[in-house]
Amino acid sequence: MKKTALLSLIMIGFMSCQVKNKSAEGKDPGQEKLPNLVIVLSDQHSSDMLGAYGNDQIISPHLDQLAKEGMLLERAFSSQPVCTPFRGMLMSGMHPFKNGAFVNDVPLLPNKSPLLAEILKEKGYQTAYFGKWHLLGGNRDRPIPEDLSYGFDTVKTNNCHVDFRPGKAFFWNEDGEKEYFDEWEPYAQTSQAIDYLEQVDRSKPFAIILSLHPPHDWGKFRGVDGKMHYRYDSLEELMALYNREEIQLRTGLEDTPDRRRMYHGHMAQVSGIDIAFGRLMEQLTDMNAVDNTLVAFTSDHGDMLESHNATLPKQYPHDYSNKVPFIIKYPSKIQPGSRTQTLLGTMDILPTLLGFMDIKTQQEFDGDDLSEALTQNITMEDHYIPTWNYRIGRAKNSNWRGVETQRYTYSTALESDDPIINTLFDRVQDPYQLNNLYDNPKYASIQQKLHGFTQEWMDQYGDEFYGAKEFNAVEPTSKWTYNYTYSPYELLHE
Repeated sequence: MKKTALLSLIMIGFMSCQVKNKSAEGKDPGQEKLPNLVIVLSDQHSSDMLGAYGNDQIISPHLDQLAKEGMLLERAFSSQPVCTPFRGMLMSGMHPFKNGAFVNDVPLLPNKSPLLAEILKEKGYQTAYFGKWHLLGGNRDRPIPEDLSYGFDTVKTNNCHVDFRPGKAFFWNEDGEKEYFDEWEPYAQTSQAIDYLEQVDRSKPFAIILSLHPPHDWGKFRGVDGKMHYRYDSLEELMALYNREEIQLRTGLEDTPDRRRMYHGHMAQVSGIDIAFGRLMEQLTDMNAVDNTLVAFTSDHGDMLESHNATLPKQYPHDYSNKVPFIIKYPSKIQPGSRTQTLLGTMDILPTLLGFMDIKTQQEFDGDDLSEALTQNITMEDHYIPTWNYRIGRAKNSNWRGVETQRYTYSTALESDDPIINTLFDRVQDPYQLNNLYDNPKYASIQQKLHGFTQEWMDQYGDEFYGAKEFNAVEPTSKWTYNYTYSPYELLHE
């Protein structure tokens, strides 16, 4: 659905809405104190791995409380379920072909358009970033140059590293020196954010991002089955929160000891993230800053955890890979305990947060401001979120394009017939995505419609991965013309 139609429907809902924001009535906007912003990110964390999303195994009381006090998004998707591209879209609100961060370890291009922290700095915000950065590109083991801090006054981070243990985890300080943490990395990074808030100028608004790396995997082990599996084991006190033998795996996944070990560590890390989040929220309470702070929690992408026999944790079009938790609390505009099925993609995050905060900018984003749509739970059958994965030189493994709609997941690949990246799922009839309807004659018209949506957004952003535009869902074109005339990198530097 084109952006103009979406915005028109949002405005119609706004005009008919019976619930008004009483806190804003009768006040001069010029007299309003700008809200603070706190964004907390986990990494490789699917929405089904959180108590608030219905997983009664996960111990996540603080994040569950955030959902009770704020709004839970039931249809939030990572448009490209990979670390760097997500962060580039979060910072810019723009498609990767425009911001530069189209694969991991490719830098976010500066000075192309105002980024999140730069927009807020113009409004007088104090800005800080703590935790995983992964936007610098190239060699990961180096500090972030000041001229590539993208508007953040304070940056205490590592570019990307996965050893979270005390004495192994580190950050780069203001002098460009590596400092090691003496506690589990997420706890130490949260302490840095708390220290910052304790000293922040209370007369000015602040905006911080706390980017925590768990529950990301941190290595591999050879299991009893002789195969390699991803490693998630964590602190003993976190592992002790769960009984491995009682853990229930995802529906449809074969139960093995090796997978139980993976789930055990992953769930333990989620609980550790929850503990860290709770500490940060306690600090906001101690500062009496809760009422005037927008708090958003989400993740860059999910984790397959070997569902559908996936060999990678991410980069797939399945919900376990790209359906993420997204919870927002902002007392002046969001009703406690609300839930919404409005579709939200990664490019929508920045304009939507600015919309909630009533911050205007001249920047035209590729994403939409969905702040009104979310609070009114507006859903549209033909609205879609573009989804994709760009893997230069690895097209057969994970190069695909697709869309998420209110009901369907669709994706298709050019050089591979692998059903893990050629998908059509009906999440209403098949919530666990166990029945792939791709090329099912009964769904031919639906598949053709979704492919049309896919081609529409590809045309919009100049993505020529598919040369041929004609597509028949029952008998697909046997050989698409491979007319990939430029790489994204070349497009960016025209």
